[in-house]
Amino acid sequence: MTAMPTATQPIPYPTMRYRDAKAMIAWLERAFGFERHVVYDAEDGGIAHAELKCGNGLIMVGSARDDFFGKLVKPPGDLGGTTQSVYVAVPDADAIFARASAAGAEILMGPTDQPYGSRDFICRDPEGQVWCFGTYAPRPGG
Repeated sequence: MTAMPTATQPIPYPTMRYRDAKAMIAWLERAFGFERHVVYDAEDGGIAHAELKCGNGLIMVGSARDDFFGKLVKPPGDLGGTTQSVYVAVPDADAIFARASAAGAEILMGPTDQPYGSRDFICRDPEGQVWCFGTYAPRPGG
C-alpha cells in the first residue's frame, strides 16, 4: 500500500459540497478552467472526493450527503445562502469573466478596478457557491 502524502506545512484547501458534484465539476472546468487532479466516485453514483487544480492551487469537491462532514458542510441551496466565498488570484480577470459569463455564471459584480490595485469580479455558480476572481495575489509572510 502506498503511503498517503502528508503536508510539510499548513496549506488551506477550500472544500465544497454540491448536490450534483459531477455536473458541477464539468461546469467548473468549463467556466473557470479548473482541471481534474483526482476524482473518486461514490457507491451511490455521486462523488466521494475530488480535487480540482487551478494554477498552483486546489479545491476539494464532493457530493452532498448525510454523513458526519455533510452535516457540517452543506450546499448553499440547503442553507438559503452562503457564509463564505472562494477568492482566486488570476493574471487576467477579464478573460475569466468572459469565460464564466459564457458558461452561465450569475454575475454579482462585473469587472471592477479596486482602490488597492486589483481588478475583480464576483459570480455565483449554478448551485449557489460565490466565487471572487481578481488580479490581487496575497503573499503569505508579507
